[in-house]
Formats: sequence, C-alpha cells, structure tokens
Amino acid sequence: RFVVVASLLAGLNACSTRPPAQPENLCQIFREKPEWHKAALKMNEKWGTPVHVVMAMMYQESSFKHDAQPPMRYFLFIPIGRPSTAFGYAQVKDETWADYQRETGNSWSDRDDFEDAIDFMGWYTWKAQKINGVSKWDAYRQYLNYHEGWGGYRRGTYKNKAWLMRTSRKVEARSQRYASQMRRCSL
Repeated sequence: RFVVVASLLAGLNACSTRPPAQPENLCQIFREKPEWHKAALKMNEKWGTPVHVVMAMMYQESSFKHDAQPPMRYFLFIPIGRPSTAFGYAQVKDETWADYQRETGNSWSDRDDFEDAIDFMGWYTWKAQKINGVSKWDAYRQYLNYHEGWGGYRRGTYKNKAWLMRTSRKVEARSQRYASQMRRCSL
C-alpha cells in the first residue's frame, strides 16, 4: 500500500509542476491550471501588475518549468558550474530572492512554487515602477528591468545588448497576445 500511495503522490506532484500543454494561450494555461489563475489574480490585486505582463515574462524566463536553471558549463567534459544562481519559474537569483523574502516577510517561499514565483514577479515589477518609473503595464521596459536589474536598467546596460532588446520585444508581443486572449475567454 505504501508503494501505491507514494506513486500516486509522486504522480500528482509531477502533474502540478508540469509546464502547461498550450503555453501560447493564456486562457488554456489557466483552464489547465486553475490554481495558477487564482495565484495570478492574487498577485495582481496585491501588486497591481497586469497578469498578462508577468505571465509573458515568466514564459520567457522558464517556459513555465518549475525547476528551470541556466545550463551547466563544462571544461572539456568536467562540469564547472552554472553562470548564475537563477532558479525556478521566475529564474530568480539567490540574492534577489533573499531581498524579496526579507522585504515581504515571505521567508518560507520557494522559487519552484508557482504562487511564490508570481508573487515575486509582482513585487519586482512594483519596485521597477517605484525605483525607475516604469509602468507595470509596460512589458518591454519591465522585462529590461527584470533582466538587467534596477540599477542596470537605470544605467542603460541593455542599450549595448541588441539581443536583449529583441527578446524584450518578444515579451511585449506575447504580453499583448495574452492580454487579447484574456479579454476573449471566460474562466
């Protein structure tokens, strides 16, 4: 019996952490994962960031994989580590996650928990507006803040990264598609 129960629990956990089957359609994501929809609405109410903006950023960061990490680097065949400590749905670095936990009091949060990750992104975009004056509705500039950090954005470090500005345009376009989808669906 123990083996059966353990197998069922492992299966349920795998289902809850599996990326959505149709990540290009925000309505389908939320139909498949209603707990994500609830968490997204909670984030929006708490931080004021539109759901479609944060979901577009999260898609870019992790493709909705709960345990996403930067690829391992190798010297010949010997692993030498990852380029950063980014982890989870929101690809948050250790230091930034610690800042979030300290400032919000959410010390038991986990980067591989969707509700915690989306709350983090709401907090981050709220701070980007507070620190750099970037509207929470501006997916392009919010993603530049997210990638470069608030100080990097302020210094304009993204201006020498054409690939990043192209990626931010992709996030902006996905955000607009998600917004359009959300207006047409009923959840």
